[in-house]
Amino acid sequence: MWFEILPGLAAMGFCLVIPGVATVYINKFTNGGKEKRVAHYVQQWHMMERDRRISGVNRYYVSKGLENID
Repeated sequence: MWFEILPGLAAMGFCLVIPGVATVYINKFTNGGKEKRVAHYVQQWHMMERDRRISGVNRYYVSKGLENID
């Protein structure tokens, strides 16, 4: 019957989901708990450079609140 394919389909779907989920957790672990930012446009690159400069530790993913910026 048609439902005999469901276990194989579920296993294949699970194997296809693993890389996407693993990438999110690896990025969060290596980037201090935040997801990796990607700069596709010049404006995004300038914002990342600004965040890196303002952070004080030369990393864009370590942020300060507005009250801590001199």
